[in-house]
Amino acid sequence: MANIIPSIFVPLVGLFFPAITMALLFLYIQKDQIL
Repeated sequence: MANIIPSIFVPLVGLFFPAITMALLFLYIQKDQIL
């Protein structure tokens, strides 16, 4: 079980973290354009 967790966690972070970064960047750009 302990060996399965990293194999799921690593790709999840690899996809999830950039998605959050791009979402925050997109919201920041949209906010800047509105103002």
